[in-house]
Amino acid sequence: MPLPHRVVIVVFPDVDLLDVTGPAEVFALANRETGGRAGYEVRLAGPAAGPVRTSAGVRLLADLAFDDVGGQVDTLLVPGAVDMAEAGPVARIDADVVAWVRATAPHARRVASVCVGAHVLAAAGLLDGKTATTHWSTASQLAADHPDVTVDPDPIFVRTDRGRLWTGAGISACLDLALALVAEDQGEQTALAVARHLVMYLKRQGGQSQFSVPLRRSATARRDIDELRLWIADHLDHDLSAAALAERMCLSERHFARVFTQETGSSPAVYVEAARIEVARRLLETTDQPLDRIAAAAGLGSVETLHRAFRRQLATTPVAYRRRFRTQTA
Repeated sequence: MPLPHRVVIVVFPDVDLLDVTGPAEVFALANRETGGRAGYEVRLAGPAAGPVRTSAGVRLLADLAFDDVGGQVDTLLVPGAVDMAEAGPVARIDADVVAWVRATAPHARRVASVCVGAHVLAAAGLLDGKTATTHWSTASQLAADHPDVTVDPDPIFVRTDRGRLWTGAGISACLDLALALVAEDQGEQTALAVARHLVMYLKRQGGQSQFSVPLRRSATARRDIDELRLWIADHLDHDLSAAALAERMCLSERHFARVFTQETGSSPAVYVEAARIEVARRLLETTDQPLDRIAAAAGLGSVETLHRAFRRQLATTPVAYRRRFRTQTA
């Protein structure tokens, strides 16, 4: 049997439950999928061994106290916790947790934060001069508190420091981050097999946005607009001009454009192009289809239109995007 990948997950009062259990489940499934050859050994470590109450009210059991972890850590995984303020969630920074992470990180092969755990890594000085992500709701706090960190609130996860340091978004993105760690250790096929066990629609690449286009805004005040957004996502190869959509809604084009923009925050044309770009991104990340087929599948018509849309939306080209996200995580 290979030496175990000893994964130590930090736990402390009010830690986000899924940030802990999600990655643990991914590593357990990787062991199952490989007949134990993956060799993941997950341990929870906290200020003291014993019960820890999570933010969900569910209690976890810390296997080890911080002082008992020792130096043999393959992967140090740092989740987070938030306090609710009038202006919104605020990442909690526990001085004892920060001090222990700062002391332990140099002895780990790699260090990863989950969700607002990035704030702990930043407070420990591990993110200075690096790019990092976190949950979108606390990204501005991370940037304000740590100006030496380049905060990108959009990606699912960011891999830096030659793969030694990872930061992940929140909250279900903990699964994507853990799958990426498994892919690095065991290969893409094992990671994809685990994703199938989890019934995940898509193992998202690190550069994908934390939000898919239909979910960037919550449900609108108008059910007909919400239904139209879902219809658009399923019919990207149709005529989705403002005139065609207005006709479908039985509204004048001018009135439709005004209502759609008011409810979604973007014009019909911008929304449709973003939805089509998202499909193109997925195909570039997960297939080897030529650009003309991708343009057709996304409803963009031609390779030239695909290029223009990518330049406009992502400031890059389809080829450059595929080169980056088809072959590496971030």
